[in-house]
This record gives sequence, structure tokens and C-alpha cells, in this order.
Amino acid sequence: MANETSSQEGQDRTAAPAEETFDLGPLNQILQEFQGQKGAVIPILQRAQDAYGYLPAAIMEEISRRTGYPLSRLYGAATFYAQFRMTRRGRHLVRVCDGTACHVRGAAKNVEEVGKSMGLQPGETSPDYKYTMEIVYCLGSCGLSPVAIIDDKVYGRLTANALIGHIQELP
Repeated sequence: MANETSSQEGQDRTAAPAEETFDLGPLNQILQEFQGQKGAVIPILQRAQDAYGYLPAAIMEEISRRTGYPLSRLYGAATFYAQFRMTRRGRHLVRVCDGTACHVRGAAKNVEEVGKSMGLQPGETSPDYKYTMEIVYCLGSCGLSPVAIIDDKVYGRLTANALIGHIQELP
């Protein structure tokens, strides 16, 4: 029995990864600004997301603890409104239009090829947090379809190779 125990020491493969730590300075300023204001859940969440890029569990818990808002209420608001993100995005946001005009002109094929070439599927962020790809359903540039916006720059008449090339050129 002693041999089994010693051979297994240091090999705990089920250990959870260390939690990410956050600078609470920005959150302190946000909470101070809204101190004592009732019904400020949405603006607090908006400002926290602006500060951290998304709403991490640790930040949500801190908001709940410091404001007295139940955590369920915070998560209820954050999951109800599409503007809030519960997961970290990549440094570069790739939004591919799949509205009618773009779809007819090959947007789905472009997305499929990005997935094959780069392993980046819609709604996913690359493991290195370099890219996040999202599908949107109209960017208002139907005359340029198929269209994508990469970091606020519009790219039109895209082929799969062109889209992949633009993504790979990002620093």
C-alpha cells in the first residue's frame, strides 16, 4: 500500500487550474461611483465589462458582495442581455456577416474554411486569446457581400482565402 501512495504523489491530474486574479482598482472606482444608487445593476455590469473585457465570475462575486445585489440577479441580467459576455474574448474580434446577401454569396463557406484552416469556430476564442470569431446577421454592407469586420475594419467581397489571410496578418 505504501508503494502505491508514494508512486501517486505529485500526480494529481484532476487539480483545477489556478484561478485568474484581477486588479480590483477599476471595480473599486465603478462601485464608488454608483454607491447608494438603487437599480444600478446594468450600468455597473456595463462599466465592469468595459474595464475587464468580459464579466469574470470573480468580478461578479465581488460586485454581489460589495453591493448586496444577489449573485442570481447579476447573472440574470448578464445572461438576459446580449451585450454582456461571460467569457474572455480574443484581442482581435472577427465578425463575419451571414445575413441573406452574404450567405448567398458564400459567407458560410468562408466560415467553414476558417474553421478548417485555423481551428476557429463561430462563437469561439482561440486558446491563445488572439482571435474571437462571431457570426452576425447583417452589417449593412450588402453591396460588398460577403463581408466581415475585423477589429472595426470592413472587408468586402471576401473569399475564404482572403478572410483567412486578413486574420493571419493580425499582430
